[in-house]
Amino acid sequence: MLKQPYLLFLGDAPDALAAKVAQGIKDWRPDASVGQMRLEGCNADMDMPDMNVAEAVAAGAKTLVIGVANRGGLISDAWMDVLVEAMENGMDIAAGLHTLLKDQPRLVEAAERTGQSLFDVRLPQVQYPIGDGKPRTGKRILAVGTDCSCGKMYTACAMEKEMRDRGMKATFRATGQTGILVTGEGVPLDAVIADFMAGAVETLTPNNDEDHWDLIEGQGSLFHPSYSGVTMALIHGGQPDYLVLCHEPTRTHMRGLPHYTSPGLAALRPLAEELAKVVNPNVKSMAISVNTQHMSDDEAKAYLAEVEAEMGLPTTDPFRYGAGKLVDALG
Repeated sequence: MLKQPYLLFLGDAPDALAAKVAQGIKDWRPDASVGQMRLEGCNADMDMPDMNVAEAVAAGAKTLVIGVANRGGLISDAWMDVLVEAMENGMDIAAGLHTLLKDQPRLVEAAERTGQSLFDVRLPQVQYPIGDGKPRTGKRILAVGTDCSCGKMYTACAMEKEMRDRGMKATFRATGQTGILVTGEGVPLDAVIADFMAGAVETLTPNNDEDHWDLIEGQGSLFHPSYSGVTMALIHGGQPDYLVLCHEPTRTHMRGLPHYTSPGLAALRPLAEELAKVVNPNVKSMAISVNTQHMSDDEAKAYLAEVEAEMGLPTTDPFRYGAGKLVDALG
């Protein structure tokens, strides 16, 4: 169990999107962190107090969380001195990177010397079965996107909050490091061996009450050459009854791949539905979630109205305007 409160370590994140782990924790657990720590060259800012290790400890921080999700999930050599200093001052270290804390000799030595703990959130804790595709009771909603990091987790979290506020049975099912740090549980899906990914999602979303809703955190994109595999596992393992289509309209290319043009929602809908029908013939696209953070309010509202008219589905930015419209789409 991770000790709170956190110090959110942003390192030398090149942009805000690279610090999406820290942003997610701040947005969905705002009281869980005392501040942020940034190194020289960091271009991300959570709009929280900037602290060094000593200041964070004085403010009560118990765990330094590496809030960066860089390409390849690497632990930078430039971070090592800070991580060791944090442990020497009584903080545990938590990370959701592909490069594991436990595989870093200097960090392991510091942990053994100080008695502090290293938490690799992305390390699967159980052996998952191979998926079997058998129907399960309960209802499931999966967020699928035109690209990576376009609002899938935020959509699921916002819908869960709205549904619970209405007295509905709803559970956010985390499938990535940010979601796991937010909720304290989940499946680090992109670290699961490929043959067991669909089974891991089935395990995460088991049989449930007929009026219970699983809000499954989406990952990657069917259109992304690097990360489409994890998306397919979520679609088949999740057996969604409904899909929420997610999009970030200001991008000119796929995340991290300037040589690939971003697809549109009109391309996503038929592809996602066709693949989802393999495990649930009755699946439907229910609504559209648009990440409008880089648009003015007038631009956002105009774009949402345009998309809704073109696609024929309720459309909103659930983080900016609330998830009521998405939940209303369930009837």
